[in-house]
Amino acid sequence: MHANQTVWASTLAFIACAGWIDSRTHRIPNWLTVSGLLAGVILHSFLGGWQAAASALEGAGLGLAVLFPLVLLRAVGAGDWKLIGALGALVGPTMLWFVLVASVMVAGLMAAFLVVRAGRVRQTLHNMGLIIMGFFTFGLRAHPEISLDNPGLLKLPFGVAAAIGTLICFVAAHWTL
Repeated sequence: MHANQTVWASTLAFIACAGWIDSRTHRIPNWLTVSGLLAGVILHSFLGGWQAAASALEGAGLGLAVLFPLVLLRAVGAGDWKLIGALGALVGPTMLWFVLVASVMVAGLMAAFLVVRAGRVRQTLHNMGLIIMGFFTFGLRAHPEISLDNPGLLKLPFGVAAAIGTLICFVAAHWTL
């Protein structure tokens, strides 16, 4: 098997597992994210040497750095944050940007569907307005009622969105006419 195929096969297996677990439990366990990050670094080290291992670490760091502000704002859970770090180690920093954009787009579509299905469009738009007004009034701070800590708000399993986004990137990267 070619090195690129090995990396993608490992990545797809990892993210499918994460998406499945997140869809069932709304949690992404540490054993999965830590082992995914280590697998990415070890796999790249084995396949491409120290430079590839450094690229895997750069991808992990990029994923963790990009989502860290959202974790502080309680807009993204720590499991989702670590999942993106592990994905960065597996796919590297360049492909991680594509995976992140695709995952966020999928999450947005999933969220819109969930909001409409639950009949909470008006409340969601009101909450978004509160968050935007709060940003301009108080700066970048978590809203006390509109966060992951509020059990009454709708929550989305981001691991599922990340799995679909990763699959979209895989198909796009390997699309041949």
